[in-house]
Parts: sequence; C-alpha cells; structure tokens
Amino acid sequence: MILKLLRKMAGDWFLAGMIAAVVLASLFPGFGAAGGAMHADVVSDAGIFAVFLLHGLALSTRSLRQGMARWKLHLLVQTLTFVAFPLLFIPFKAVFGGLVPEGLMLGFLYLCALPSTIQSSVAMTAIGKGNVPAAIFNATLSGLLGIFLTPAIVGLAIDMQGAGGMPFGKAVANLATLLFLPFVLGQVLRPVFGRLAARHKKGINVFDKLVILMLVYGSFCDSVKSGLWTNNGIEVIAMTIGGAALFLGMALFISTKVSARLGFSKEDQITAIFCGSKKTLASGVPMARLLFGAHPALGMIVLPIMFYHQLQLFVCSIMAGRFASRFDAPTVPDASGAGGPAVAAVRVRSQA
Repeated sequence: MILKLLRKMAGDWFLAGMIAAVVLASLFPGFGAAGGAMHADVVSDAGIFAVFLLHGLALSTRSLRQGMARWKLHLLVQTLTFVAFPLLFIPFKAVFGGLVPEGLMLGFLYLCALPSTIQSSVAMTAIGKGNVPAAIFNATLSGLLGIFLTPAIVGLAIDMQGAGGMPFGKAVANLATLLFLPFVLGQVLRPVFGRLAARHKKGINVFDKLVILMLVYGSFCDSVKSGLWTNNGIEVIAMTIGGAALFLGMALFISTKVSARLGFSKEDQITAIFCGSKKTLASGVPMARLLFGAHPALGMIVLPIMFYHQLQLFVCSIMAGRFASRFDAPTVPDASGAGGPAVAAVRVRSQA
C-alpha cells in the first residue's frame, strides 16, 4: 500500500509542478515578483476569480441539500476546523517559537486557520465508505466560512503578537470579491452551464492546479527577492515538514477520539476525521496572496500548507483504504452453527 502511494506521488505532475515553481522562482525571481513583467497581481486576481467561478459551476446543490440534516456532525467538523485547530497553534508556538523563523511561524498559524478542502475530503470519505453527502456539505460550508473566519483568526493572532497586517475589513472584502462572489455567480449560472462544466471536469481540475502553481511561483518570487534562501537554509524545509506532520497527527487523533466519544456511526466518524483534519491548498494559496499581499515572507507563509497538502493525501489515503477494508473482512458463523453461511451473508449485507 505504502509503495503504491509513493509511486503514485512520484508520478504526480502537480507535485512536480510545485517543486518546479519553487526552483524557477529561486532562479528567476524578477519575472514573477511585484512589479515584474508577469504582472503577478493582475494575473493572480484573474486566475483566482476564474477558479472559484468554475468551482461554483461544478458543485451540485442537490448534494449539499442531502448532507444538511446531520447538524451534530457539521458542528463537530466546523469546530475542529476553526476552533480546535487554531488552538493547537498556541502550545506549538510556546514550544517552538524560539526555533522556528517568524515568517514560517506565521505560515503555521495560517495553516491552522484555513478551511477544509472539498475535493480530497469528499474523495477520501468516498473511498473509506463514509457519509459522502455530509462530507460535501461540510467541506463546502467550511470553505464559505473560511472567507470570514480565516482572516479573523489570523488577524486576532497577529494583533496578539503586536504585529501588523491587513485590516480585517479589507481582507474580508478582498476574499468576498475574489472568492465568494465568483462562487455564488457560478451557482447562479449552474442551471445554464452546469452540464458543460460537468463534461469538462478534468479540464477544470487541471486549470485549477495550474492557477495554484502560478500563485506558488509568484509568492516565492517575492520571497526569494527578500532573501528567503539567503537568510535561511535547509533547516527551514525540515522544520516545515516536521511541523506539518505534527499538526496532521494531532488533528487526526483529536477528530478520531472525539467523533467516537460522541457515539457517531462509523460512516459519520469517517466524515468527521477526513473533513476535520484537512486543510485546503486550492483556496489556501489564493487566500494567502489576498491576505498577505506582497509580504516579504509570503513564500515561507505558504510552505506549511504545501507540505501539509501532500502529507494529508498520503496518510489519509492509507486510512481510507483501511476503513474500506472493513467490508472485506470475512465473517465467521457463530459456534452454534445457527444460520451458518446464510447468517454470515446477512451480516455482511447489513454492514453495507
């Protein structure tokens, strides 16, 4: 299983693209930096608007309605995402604040404040035989709430540290204009263009990833010009991987224990685990560009979510496979032989 996943990641063009974007930004930072020939600000805004317009076109409103009833599950997932996760940052900063560079620490704060991701949350829930309609609803709700809660959480923490940052009102206005507005517009246009979007789902997914790669490149161009690599070494990468793995492990542990303690069904537990531990790269990089603008450490700020994204896919793929295997386990007739194989077959069907 692990070797299969490693081979899959090795052939992932998006992962290779992120590495290439960082390398190109390190070699040619002037082109994509603020004021460069790429005109990163204009191109980035246009790309972000287009991505969320297409997200709105592609998302089924019927699937959202089907998942709305499980309010206890929704409350748990959103609490994990926007309360428990940000609270984990407090002990992390207390322990590692003297070791982790300021820009990278801001990146970990930003990671904790991000909403869940739609695509991989739903995909992992489906593979693990969880509650897919509830996963769709939760991941979508998380993305919409993140437009308002992510800048609020980051702004509150920055103010507590006595640092400057984009005003909350301006941050929300930027996110609403370039994320929420096109998403709503896509939903409005869905009756007309929804089938067209469905037919070109793969192309939309590719475009989505290309925009993210462009944003990663632009973010690192600004940071490289500000001394990202000259002022920091390989230890930054090691810190980022270690910190991302630590946050993922804590999130999976908490979501697993709490959902089980609340007595959720196995299907709802799987949904809570995958939706409550995920963080979005697709929205995270565009939001970082809008929230932090030309911040000199922007490249370092997005590093944690870049590594967290790959780790969550790797670990959660293994977990989803194990969850799904519960349906493959052979059933053993009871000692009395009552019912024999017929009872075993009924048991398997009842589990499904």
